Amino acid sequence: MPSPGKPVSRYVRIAMQQTNIILKYFSDFTEQQIHQFKALGSLYADWNSKINIISRKDIDCLYEKHVLHSLSIAAVFDFTNGSEIIDIGTGGGFPGIPLAIFFPEVEFHLVDSIAKKLKVVDAIAKEINLKNVTTEHTRVEEIRNRKFDFAVSRAVAPLKDLWRWAKPLLRNSNPRIQDPRSKIQDPRPKIQDPKSKTQNPKLAAGLICLKGGDLAQEISDSGTRPRIMEIAEIFPEDFFREKYVLYVPL
Repeated sequence: MPSPGKPVSRYVRIAMQQTNIILKYFSDFTEQQIHQFKALGSLYADWNSKINIISRKDIDCLYEKHVLHSLSIAAVFDFTNGSEIIDIGTGGGFPGIPLAIFFPEVEFHLVDSIAKKLKVVDAIAKEINLKNVTTEHTRVEEIRNRKFDFAVSRAVAPLKDLWRWAKPLLRNSNPRIQDPRSKIQDPRPKIQDPKSKTQNPKLAAGLICLKGGDLAQEISDSGTRPRIMEIAEIFPEDFFREKYVLYVPL
């Protein structure tokens, strides 16, 4: 692992190589977005040597296991500009940071109960000049007097709890997701296979979470009826087998 304050050239090389896995599936990023994605490798490696925010054995696979995994949400849903998204239990910034890079005109509020992890998120967002990210050190169930268009999360709790926390925070108003094929000359990134984007331009506010494994009992316990999308059908990499995007509408 790199030592704090010392060069992280190995991780810069890894980042340059692994960024290709993002470009394999998405196109039309701006130069700034590409720069932001490339910077994540060395930044997370440096911070992870000081604060254990993700598994140390995953650093060399950061782009597949954390960045691309987070972007599976962007491959399925297209948030409209001006949307407000809460990331429940963001940890080191996933899925919030990659999604904020992908959707620069969408506001992301990253929440976690562990302050040192948010310290990393704040530092990385500042380093890559990410203007659409705010953080809050709190338990999500303690948030009051604030509403969001969608909640996102990555396997931080059972679906039953995620829905219990997310539902009171969701804004029951006009939908903020739209079909990208209904737009003309949209400057935002596109997935290489646009068929996998949602075809419903009027999805309601809701919870979008990343889950893995056998979910039958967890879904039953939650009392919800989520729409389930297999990530391996979007990104056919071995890592994404039995991993899913779940959408629970309000």
